[in-house]
Amino acid sequence: MTFWDFSRSPASIHLLLDFGRTMGLAPAALLSGTKLTLVQLDNSEIQVTPGQELGVIGNLLRLRPGGAGTGFQIGLRYHLSVHGVLGLGLMSSATPLDALLWGHRFLSLSYSYARITYAIEGDVVTINFEQPPALAEDIQAFVVERAMGAVTCIIRDVAETIAPFTEIRLRGPVPEAGVLAELRKQLGFQPRWEAKEDTIVLSLQALRQPSPKANATTAAMCQRMCDDLVDSRRANLGTASLVQEYLAAAPDSHTPNLAEVAALLCTSERTLKRWFQDEGITFRDLRQASRLAKANRLLANTSHSLTEVAARLGFNDLSSFSQAYRRWTGTTPSASPHRASPHVDSF
Repeated sequence: MTFWDFSRSPASIHLLLDFGRTMGLAPAALLSGTKLTLVQLDNSEIQVTPGQELGVIGNLLRLRPGGAGTGFQIGLRYHLSVHGVLGLGLMSSATPLDALLWGHRFLSLSYSYARITYAIEGDVVTINFEQPPALAEDIQAFVVERAMGAVTCIIRDVAETIAPFTEIRLRGPVPEAGVLAELRKQLGFQPRWEAKEDTIVLSLQALRQPSPKANATTAAMCQRMCDDLVDSRRANLGTASLVQEYLAAAPDSHTPNLAEVAALLCTSERTLKRWFQDEGITFRDLRQASRLAKANRLLANTSHSLTEVAARLGFNDLSSFSQAYRRWTGTTPSASPHRASPHVDSF
């Protein structure tokens, strides 16, 4: 079970339908197979499932094949107002950097299906986007591009300027000239396509500038409300699954400790340990499983040397990483089945 199993507002589907209309696609065609109608979607009380939203996305891609850049275009429509109390909290954050960190903490309350991590290095902040498993390949690419567009839109809305952006790199194919022109018009610059990774790079200095609509009281209120929503989900999802999601979303170079996870869940370390005990698990096992999963994911990308993998995982050197990996799996990183081919710097 993941956060995707939770129902959400139909606001995201409305945005997909609105975009479809601009492309000449009838809402009924986009809603085909989802058991949703326009009348239902106009009901403010209705909740839709992730499966229904993914069904709309699948229909859109089927009816508009080859629409390079479509996901990013649609993502740019996900303004703060679409995200409800989370969006209000982001808008009220002291700085765009605070909004970015806060949004990452409450990623489970967004419409994103992509795995999003960030790293602060030197004078830049790098946000990386990775495709989720268990989805069709075209939908995986779409939801990553949409997440990138949505993050771009949110940061721009919070900062009320494009100043924080240094570069946007996407792995997808270059869109047609009309789409490129529209993106340049909206962003003031053109993203780079056919890149090796899906990444947004931002200026740390620009992100630290005060947000025009910062309001400490509103931000604190929204944070409490988001904490309550997450706590409600924990009660339904289970502590282990929720913590696994938090660990998976953390930067590769930093695996949160028990105190940090307890703070994220708005509880004490003692209570968190009791929850783990009730479910018959240990935080140590979850933490190790998370680090191993990240290691295997990086090892599968042979463009990274083993030394680079070790560094990205926060190890001081390759030897330390090799010893840890051997403890986890009984084999070395270079001999791992996740490694497509050995590197010269293998241990």
